[in-house]
Amino acid sequence: MSYPGTYANEKPDHAAVIMAGTGESLSYRELNDRSARFAQLMWDVGLRVGDHVAIFADNHIRYFEAYWAALRSGLFFTTVNRFLTAEEASYIVQDCEAKVLLASYAVRDVAIEMLPDIGTCPVRLMFDGTAEGYENFESAIGRYPAEALAEQPRGSIMNYSSGTTGRPKGIKRDLDGSQITDPDPIGAVLAGALFGINSESVYLSPAPLYHSAPLLFSTGTQSVGGTVVVLEKFDPLGALQAIETHEVSHSQWVPTMFSRMLKLPEADRSSYDLSTHKVAIHAAAPCPIEVKHQMLKWWGPILHEYYAGTEGNGFCYVGPEEWIAHPGTVGKPLIGTIHICDEDGVEVEAGEPGLIYFEREEQAFEYHNAPDKTRSSQHPDNRFWTTLGDVGRVDQEGFLYLTDRKAFMIISGGVNIYPQEIEDCLILHPEVADVAVFGVPNADFGEEVKAVVQPAEGTKGTQKLERRLLDYAREHIASFKVPRSVDFRDELPRLPTGKLYKRLLRDEYWGSDLTDQVSPIQRITES
Repeated sequence: MSYPGTYANEKPDHAAVIMAGTGESLSYRELNDRSARFAQLMWDVGLRVGDHVAIFADNHIRYFEAYWAALRSGLFFTTVNRFLTAEEASYIVQDCEAKVLLASYAVRDVAIEMLPDIGTCPVRLMFDGTAEGYENFESAIGRYPAEALAEQPRGSIMNYSSGTTGRPKGIKRDLDGSQITDPDPIGAVLAGALFGINSESVYLSPAPLYHSAPLLFSTGTQSVGGTVVVLEKFDPLGALQAIETHEVSHSQWVPTMFSRMLKLPEADRSSYDLSTHKVAIHAAAPCPIEVKHQMLKWWGPILHEYYAGTEGNGFCYVGPEEWIAHPGTVGKPLIGTIHICDEDGVEVEAGEPGLIYFEREEQAFEYHNAPDKTRSSQHPDNRFWTTLGDVGRVDQEGFLYLTDRKAFMIISGGVNIYPQEIEDCLILHPEVADVAVFGVPNADFGEEVKAVVQPAEGTKGTQKLERRLLDYAREHIASFKVPRSVDFRDELPRLPTGKLYKRLLRDEYWGSDLTDQVSPIQRITES
């Protein structure tokens, strides 16, 4: 378990990464050489241990060259969501104090628009082409030797939260002082008993690489000498085709991908050979119980689930057999001890919902340039207990169940209502492609339940469909949880990582400044 340089010697022609759409690939020799050249460039322009490099790009093979260049140079590597506006992307580049920005030609328009706001970033490179203010990446690294730096301290990622409830926060952990040639900790986790990824594995990544889980699982696979197959963009049929074509053994998904694949015609679903597929991992968002049951019926007992955040403050895991025995759970903690607490920080009884805290022996993370936000993530009485803002409960056997995000809990007439349960119900309706549920103003009750639905392809959002959906909800959930009304959108603002950008929808009903309008519970989370 090491880095591409190890496998450049052991199996130089073995594929380190393959892009599913174009077929472009990099062998371990090529990945090692190109990342070494980029590392040489960054050292030459003055970057030293603890400095930052950022990447703003679509899913692209250059991602891996940039990642390993940073990791073998003692640098922090920050990925920028390729769908951000120039203002949003510039904020991250500025906040992380990047000295090098690498962008793809696919995002050139936004990259150019960012220029007035990223004057503190002196080196700007672009691959697949060039644009105003950016030097061509391929030409730039071509001037440097494919040789390792004299010292190769291990760097780290410093990704940002999605920013679905405000400004994104940089999640920073101290560098550990190890060398890139030392065993890779992420690779060790993947290669262990949980997922069994090894040098013979083929790992499919259908999600965007700017998100920490796809990036770390992909590069973790490379750290043990396996092959990574990347979808440029998720497509249900394309994903199934990639499993068959590349004989994929391992993969990772988000629940919305499951929902889209399950709604394919049966003839499409059954026309691919998935026999090599042994482990399907999923996380990032809660999976509706019935969706997971249907996936288990289709793919068999190969679904492995975990609950964790980029913050790395804890990690829960559940395998297929345990989940079948405890449907809906996201598992038991393997890292950290769970505490479920009320608004005052007092632990509640087993089975009662509350804010999820993970206890660690040391502070797990800090938010870059944001000490107040770091402190707000900690328990009122113990900084070693930290929360991601999720609400959940733990049963008598210690299994964790997610209830919802604290920020989106609805308080209607004094009753707490969790949107996730309602969303899990409505997404199973055959005429629903996607759904968001949240609270909107109500003069009598404070808030009422609103559903915003993206109709399935070929279905129109009409009053008749609204009635069908409300009748369907009344059959499956308690009456006080049933939405008062349903609105329709052609597409919901869901991030490719699977997270719903719900704040944008909710702002339409509350106004963009929620500070004086939301409940105290919501205001605490969003501050």
